[in-house]
Amino acid sequence: MTTPDRRSRKGLSTTAAGLAVPTAPERSRKRDGLEDPLVAWSAAIGVTLLALFLRLWHLGSPKEFEFDETYYAKDAWSMANHGYVRNYVDDANELILGGQTTDVWKSDPSMIVHPEVGKWLIALGEKAFGMDPFGWRISAAVVGALMVLVMCRLARRLTGSTALGCVAGLLLSLDGLHFVLSRLALLDIFLAFFLLCGVHCVVADRDHYRARLAAAVEAGDGVPATGWGPVRPVLFRPWLVLAGVCFGLAIGTKWTAAFPMAAFGTMVWLWSAGARRSFGVRWPVLRSALVDGAPAFAQLVLVAFVVYVGTWTGWLMHAGEYEEHLSSSQYTRFVAEGATCEDEPVLNDDRWPTASEPDATGPAEGVQSLRSLWSYHQDLFTFHTHFLNCSDHTYGSKPLGWLLLNRPVGVAADTGIEPGTRGCDAPAGSTCLRQVLLIGTPVLWWGGIVALLYGLAMWIGARDWRFGVAIVGTASTWLPWLRYDDRPIFLFYAIATLPFIVLALTLAMGKLVGRSRPSSPRRTAGVIVAGSFFVLVLVNFAWFWPIYTNELLTRSEWLDRIWFTRWI
Repeated sequence: MTTPDRRSRKGLSTTAAGLAVPTAPERSRKRDGLEDPLVAWSAAIGVTLLALFLRLWHLGSPKEFEFDETYYAKDAWSMANHGYVRNYVDDANELILGGQTTDVWKSDPSMIVHPEVGKWLIALGEKAFGMDPFGWRISAAVVGALMVLVMCRLARRLTGSTALGCVAGLLLSLDGLHFVLSRLALLDIFLAFFLLCGVHCVVADRDHYRARLAAAVEAGDGVPATGWGPVRPVLFRPWLVLAGVCFGLAIGTKWTAAFPMAAFGTMVWLWSAGARRSFGVRWPVLRSALVDGAPAFAQLVLVAFVVYVGTWTGWLMHAGEYEEHLSSSQYTRFVAEGATCEDEPVLNDDRWPTASEPDATGPAEGVQSLRSLWSYHQDLFTFHTHFLNCSDHTYGSKPLGWLLLNRPVGVAADTGIEPGTRGCDAPAGSTCLRQVLLIGTPVLWWGGIVALLYGLAMWIGARDWRFGVAIVGTASTWLPWLRYDDRPIFLFYAIATLPFIVLALTLAMGKLVGRSRPSSPRRTAGVIVAGSFFVLVLVNFAWFWPIYTNELLTRSEWLDRIWFTRWI
């Protein structure tokens, strides 16, 4: 007995528009007809170059260590020149800004609390351009621009539209949070870049997997309803391996990348199960867990783990220095159970096991160094989960309000500039100031909240998997922080969430415009609404430009841009 063709099944013969329902192989190959790749790449590169130009504009100003640059810029220089992070003298900032890089770093290692990938990238800029503000910021500017390129390509893959891909890239480039972080030597722009690359690879794997599955089915006799479907043709998934590399580098920048890797790893399994279901495989979720989930875990998670350990090569090569100086770390402090923040912290004086062992040689030395690295990670985990619980910070903010831009971070400020000095033309009795404020473009973020709510409805109600990328990305990069709102955390951590907000906006704008090429009242209205929103974002970014770029403002002009007292 033959299985009837899908087109002949009642209820599936036509779509709501009256068109024939495509078969599973046709749906699997629906992205083959994307717009001209040369035009798409040229447009995306054009948007990227514009973003790079904006980020390079007066990049070396202000000539000072802005916010946590005081840690990462010096750590990066030490890694590039000594192989590992060393402590530095008390007046290191003044010496470095004065042009001195000798006799600044001590010989003992410093206890750093984040992995090393981001600092190695900062070090590349310092090696190329010197130990000055431009040198330690240039890597962030380049990576921020490359992130715009990845955004263009991912949005184009999801929408099939070069125009919408460019809109997504432009929206990302016009966000203040992304813009300012692309001009600072902090780690978060590198984290966001590698995360976005990893997600792009996972989405590309979905397309590649479905195309391979369709080809395998068509080459055979079909898939019986009780079978497993093709297995061998889809065992190796190169896009997943590349995703593993990207996620490994993201985790090698900050550990928080593990949450989105777990979330999108789960999506890989569910997408694979959905593909098998479309070809007639019964019990696809369970069967896919075995034939797709296990290989995908190896190619995504295990590859990420290997890459992550590899990013600590510099540390491993100098494990002896860490064993000698930091085997009983300051970050082993903890507050005893039941104690309050007013109680004195207890110091655990236990040393790493490797600290009292004789130095090994050969392969055993590598094993010993890895064991030291594991002990070091235990100390870092103690720091992140206990050491800051009773701390606070002027710019600390609750993650529940991040999407509303509840509390921005002032990373640099030069206040009290008197009229008639340094170009200040404020009226008598007032002053001028310069500021760099880490805050997103409000119109984009507030509009993004609406887009996310719409996206959730489309993902659940209309079963549009593309909105799932935006929702899962937002949830996995934002919601885990709710567990840690009792310690100082900052709005700019939400830079990892921003690309998914932009995706939600872009997909919603695509729905507004519609797919129909010919002009119609509905399409015209959609273009007007979507275009008006984009223009509002552009104007809003331009209005905030002075407080993104340390420009001189009178106090009145500055207050015009500080819309809420919590932004001060």
